[in-house]
This record gives sequence, C-alpha cells and structure tokens, in this order.
Amino acid sequence: MTLRLPSADGGTRTYESRTEPLALTPGTPFTSRTVFAAAHVVADPRADVSPDAPAAVDWDATLAFRRHLWSHGLGVAEAMDTAQRGMGLDRPGAAELIRRSAAEARSVGGRIACGAGTDQITGGTLPEIRAAYEEQLALVEESGAQAVLMASRALAAAASGPEDYLDVYGHLLRQATEPVILHWLGPMFDPALEGYWGSSDLDAATETFLAVVSAHPGQVDGVKVSLLDARRETGLRRRLPAGVRCYTGDDFHYPELIAGDGQGFSHALLGVFDPLGPLAAEAVRVLDTGDTAGFRALLDPTVALARHLFRPPTRFYKTGVVLLAWLAGHQDHFTMVGGLQSARSLPHLARAYELADGLGLFPDPKLAEERMRNLLSLYGVDR
Repeated sequence: MTLRLPSADGGTRTYESRTEPLALTPGTPFTSRTVFAAAHVVADPRADVSPDAPAAVDWDATLAFRRHLWSHGLGVAEAMDTAQRGMGLDRPGAAELIRRSAAEARSVGGRIACGAGTDQITGGTLPEIRAAYEEQLALVEESGAQAVLMASRALAAAASGPEDYLDVYGHLLRQATEPVILHWLGPMFDPALEGYWGSSDLDAATETFLAVVSAHPGQVDGVKVSLLDARRETGLRRRLPAGVRCYTGDDFHYPELIAGDGQGFSHALLGVFDPLGPLAAEAVRVLDTGDTAGFRALLDPTVALARHLFRPPTRFYKTGVVLLAWLAGHQDHFTMVGGLQSARSLPHLARAYELADGLGLFPDPKLAEERMRNLLSLYGVDR
C-alpha cells in the first residue's frame, strides 16, 4: 500500500504502509508498576453545536475506548488534560464523564482515577477556590474513583505565594477520604499554570510541592509530574516520603523513568499511553519479569512518535491522539469537541500516521491507510 504524504516543506513523499500489525493481545494487570493511560473523549460529530457550545460527547464510543484500555491491564486516568479538560470539555461534561466512566470501571473491574479541579469557576478568592475543589473531590469520591487533584488555573491566578498553595492543598488533603494523586502540570501543557506552587523558579516550586506532600504523606498515594524534564523528575522522586509513588507524566522520557535506576523508578500516568496502550501494556508485562532490556526494546522506539505528538504547542497533542484513535478503528470519525481537530497541520498529522504505522499500532493497517487516504483527499492531497 502506497500513500503520497505531505511534507512540511510543501511537497509530498511516498510512504509504503505496513501490511501486518504488531501482534498484541489483552492481558492481566501489572505487578511491578502502576500504570494509567489518560484517555481522550470521542466527540459526537452529528450534534448541531457551535465551537463555544457545551461539548457533545459520543458516550458509547468514549466508554468503549476505556474498555479497550482496561482489557490490556491499564488503569484509566479520567477527565484529565487528555480528555480536553479545559480545552473543549466543560465542567458539566467532565462531571458526566466521571460518573459514567466510574460506573463502567465498576462493571468491568477496571482501575480508574479521576481529575478533581476548579474548572466550574474562572477565578475567585481562596475560599471560593477551596470550595470548588471540595465540590469536585466529593463527586470523584462518591463515584468510587481515586481522586487526582489537578492543578488549578484559578489558584494560579489568585495565589500570592507558596503559603497559599500550602493552605489550599493542606485543607483538601485533610478532607480527602482516601489517598489522592497530586498533579503538577507544567505550563507547556497549560500556559495559565505558569508559576504554579508559588514560583516560576522550578527549584523553589519543587520545595513547596514537596512540603505539601511531606506534611500529609498518608493522604498522598502519589504525585504526577508533567514537566518534560527527566532529571528534575528523578530528583523529586528520590525525595518523596516512603510509600508515596511518583507517576511520570513525562511524555518525552517515559521509558527511562519507568525502567528506573538503582535508587527507584516511576509509575506512570501518561497521555501518550492512550494511543500506545496495547504496546505499552506488553512492555510493562515484560518489565514485570525483570527484563528491563526487553522493556526498553519495546518502548524506546515509541518515543519518536510521542515527541512528535507532544511537540510545541504541547497542549495540542490531543489532536494527534484522536487522529490515531480514528485510524486504529476506535471511532468512526476524526472530529473533536471544540473543533480541536483543526489544531495541527496536515503534515503534522501525516507524520503521526507514518510513525504510528511504522510501530505497528494499527490493528487493521488497511483500514488506517484507507482513512488516511480519505483525510488527504479532503485536504486536496489525493495524488
């Protein structure tokens, strides 16, 4: 199968598609690492909505994708950044997503963690921000899911310094009924979070972050770090209190961070494991046997795709994630809530297809090739 793919220089190149997928089958949960895939939502393309209207979600396809992830032994991180939280998925949509996915997790025995933030408000005082967090934390806990305390745009805007973060997070951790995951999302994922934890100096911010964890170690299951800085994550990981996990959110360096070193390793909560789910699961099962080299041999080749999907502006990585879900047959269209399918260029999408196909990620390479050909034709690249 041959395609003419567009290049960044305006030309085209010939690409020979794979004819056979990588053989990957569902399997059991892992024993050496806790691994979550942050999952995307499937839009309802037939809904008559404008880009600024509430999100229209295809619930059947959205939940089917989560069952796909669970079937491979992965946990699902729900209503997170990958689900377009704050970039097309509004607060009512996120709340419904949490309720439905948590119920689905109970029905199939899947592991789930859900984001609790403050996106029902756009600003406010510290007491108002605490109340918004409490409302969302209560929803997640009532659903039976583990809570992920997400970084808050409202708190980033309202906080006057580290002490405000210590106060707000300390209050929330005392309220939580079960240990939570704390999420540090860097400004490359959301520019509104610049200066989180009270400082744009990452060394100073790290000290505040660790102070929150150290003050409440029994209430923190783990921390998710999304800074795309392996050295910083490793340093932070080594300073966590005993029993507190580090969940890598580094979509650039995840193989080395999950593999770890003589002083520890990271678990994972990754958006890139949405398209990589079956392959990532197979790699972690190899790691469960103690075969670190085999794990790296499977996962290292995926980094080129991950770095492409998450290239700046990093927050638009969701477009490539949804493209690959469509090409893989997990949904029957390439549209996104808020019209975000237009956020990446055709050459970018073509390269994502090429890299994913080269890895054997598409269960039906012929279907993926036909869909990519249709997309190229829609853009006027059909010769």
